[in-house]
Amino acid sequence: MARRSPQSPPPEQFEERILDIDVVDEMQGSFLEYAYSVIYSRALPDARDGMKPVHRRILYQMHEMGLRPDRGYVKCARVVGEVMGRLHPHGDSAIYDALVRMAQPFSMRLPLVDGHGNFGSLGNDDPPAAMRYTECRSAPAAGLMVESIDEDTVDFAPNYDGSEREPAALPAAYPNLLVNGASGIAVGMATNMPPHNLGEVIAAARHLIRYPNADLAALMRFVPGPDLPTGGQIVGMDGVRDAYASGRGTFRMRATVAVEPVTARRKGLVVTELPFTVGPEKVVAKIKDLVNAKRLQGIADVKDLTDREHGLRLVIEVKNGFNPEAVLAQLYKLTPMEESFGINNVALVDGQPLTMGLKELLQVYVDHRFEVVRRRSEFRRRKRRDRLHLVEGLLVALVDIDEVIRLIRSSENAAAAKEALIARFGLSETQTQYILDTPLRRLTRFDRLELEGERDRLTAEIAELTAILDSDAELRKLVSAELAEVSKKYATPRRTLLAEARPEGEAAEAVPLEVSDDPCRVLLSSTGLLARSADGDVAFDQRARRGKHDVVVSAVPSTARGEVGAVTSTGRLLRLAVVDLPQLPHSSSVPSLAGGAQLSEFLSLEPDERVVCLTTLDESSPGLAIGTEQGVVKRVVPDYPANKEELEVISLREGDRIVGAAELRSGEEDLVFITSDAQLLRYPASQVRPQGRPAGGMAGVKLGEGARVISFTAVDPAAEAAVVTVAGGPDTLDALGTAKLTPFDQYPRKGRATGGVRCQRFLKGEDHLAFAWAGAAPPRAATAAGAPADLPEPDPRRDGSGVPLAKPIAVVAGPV
Repeated sequence: MARRSPQSPPPEQFEERILDIDVVDEMQGSFLEYAYSVIYSRALPDARDGMKPVHRRILYQMHEMGLRPDRGYVKCARVVGEVMGRLHPHGDSAIYDALVRMAQPFSMRLPLVDGHGNFGSLGNDDPPAAMRYTECRSAPAAGLMVESIDEDTVDFAPNYDGSEREPAALPAAYPNLLVNGASGIAVGMATNMPPHNLGEVIAAARHLIRYPNADLAALMRFVPGPDLPTGGQIVGMDGVRDAYASGRGTFRMRATVAVEPVTARRKGLVVTELPFTVGPEKVVAKIKDLVNAKRLQGIADVKDLTDREHGLRLVIEVKNGFNPEAVLAQLYKLTPMEESFGINNVALVDGQPLTMGLKELLQVYVDHRFEVVRRRSEFRRRKRRDRLHLVEGLLVALVDIDEVIRLIRSSENAAAAKEALIARFGLSETQTQYILDTPLRRLTRFDRLELEGERDRLTAEIAELTAILDSDAELRKLVSAELAEVSKKYATPRRTLLAEARPEGEAAEAVPLEVSDDPCRVLLSSTGLLARSADGDVAFDQRARRGKHDVVVSAVPSTARGEVGAVTSTGRLLRLAVVDLPQLPHSSSVPSLAGGAQLSEFLSLEPDERVVCLTTLDESSPGLAIGTEQGVVKRVVPDYPANKEELEVISLREGDRIVGAAELRSGEEDLVFITSDAQLLRYPASQVRPQGRPAGGMAGVKLGEGARVISFTAVDPAAEAAVVTVAGGPDTLDALGTAKLTPFDQYPRKGRATGGVRCQRFLKGEDHLAFAWAGAAPPRAATAAGAPADLPEPDPRRDGSGVPLAKPIAVVAGPV
């Protein structure tokens, strides 16, 4: 067939019509049609069921496909294909995105789709898998949305091509719009509604049913504010009240954060809940950008430890010397850990977009539910009346079944039988046809009893449904009871904490970003725990508590941002930054060092090396006194260069080690050596000439054959002091022999490098001292594990024998 050339004239029957239309009018009309299509068919939810068309079509199609919660999963691609082909003539990506959102527990307060597979992550940091991989079925809440949809409860309309019919709204057994919220951008308007708690919304709806004139304040007693799926906090309720009153308002969402020790040396901010729609990757990226730009201080590291088992866990390590509370305030200000949510309650009512407050939203839903229950009741009553009509016809036939059979047998055909039965018994055509269709085996005496029971039941149900339809009070009572049942089954506790904002004009309490250089004390326990006190003026009384780790063997004053030194048994002095140490909580009672951290977290020690004492690095002090196992004594000139992390404080002889060290406070202290052969030597510290750090010291005590120094301390002669010794033999456990407690003033002063005096007389089987200590009274003893150990009563005899111990003593210390 030849084609007409574009240049050829039109056929003779062609009549040309040219319409002269103003382009302004054409654009205006076309735009309004497009805008209405977007508003009504895409972007805004219906206030009755809280659904946009795409969501409604997905749920309805899944209901038609039989994808109930007790059935198996099917591929999401199958659901998307059915929805697109039968109801929703748009792209598959839009349908799948809507389905995915209904399956995300962090997007929906009450998910409507039960998804199997990767349906994305919070904040869309991890996008969902393609629909050919994921599977789905209806969630239990979706059954509530379509419940009784087959009982003429809602209107149906033709689909896009008139081949199918779809619901204009779902029955919605709960207020879905308020529970799950909505968001959408239309032409010239938008909606943004936060999720709420199901139990709270239903309680408010039931209150409105009972008291139709209830005001907003009464409803807000049940719905105090949004309840976001991701938890967190809502700060500032004024915007929420504005939104509930007028439909528009703004509130701030904050992450839920706890300050926890993340390592022995650092505290961290542990984020367990983020604002709605904010993901952890977005927060981590923003923090790193701010740290790199030097706009955020005090952050050492950020770790995302989120997993399926423990949920969201974002650990933000805070640098030592910075207040975690001040760092958190910076994070709230500069990162998505605090976000604003603008409420804009726009929804369709009778096809028209309206901005509504809380009461209006509840009222629209309640009215819709009244209509659904009324139409359902009418449908059920109609069905029961139709059935009762048939049952009554059967019962009439059963009364004279022989006559019925005779008339049927004598009739030439079915039409004649029907006319005969109608004329003989006065039945309707419907009843007569039902009798003719009923098998003879059902027309027995037993079936008659069953039919009479069915008749009575139908009559009662019809009366009940009639009462509901005739009484507004009964209708309200039924709707309220059904809502209560839904709440009882599906309500969950509130996840979002509501908090009032600080009153306008009231300044927030200022928290310095960096830890202030306040006085404190650095404490070392017998089990090797380090900590700093919260207040430098607190006296650590060893007798105040008998708990584990409470025996403090060394304590020095410092400041929170200062440094102290740790003297080891090999003659090293290692620097410690005080701000790195865990801080004990301030308390009126004595704190326990159980909150401290092990030395190994701060110092690298050799296998046989131990810390013997702590010291300040104050070069104006009288210096450090050191005693070694081979009887050497040394007073160290306080010279500690600031650029060295490790210093040598004594040159030890081969095989020698430090057994004790103490920082002299006044220079008037007495130095005390106690040897393994039970000799105690005491002399003033002034007898020891101070030496530089590399020096090897001088003779401190004269040792007997085979003896060694087991204790060296510095004691204030003006204060009350005591000496504790424990004697043992070759067959006794270490420090589990006989112990003796003697007042310090029983021992006279002697000259340096002399042998001293005997401090305990050995009993049979004892040949050495297993443990010894001299220091401020009253002393306190503990085992190697830190458990308390009892000491004997004081013995005034200088060289008396000891009494047996119940527990081995590993450490003794006095008040510090």
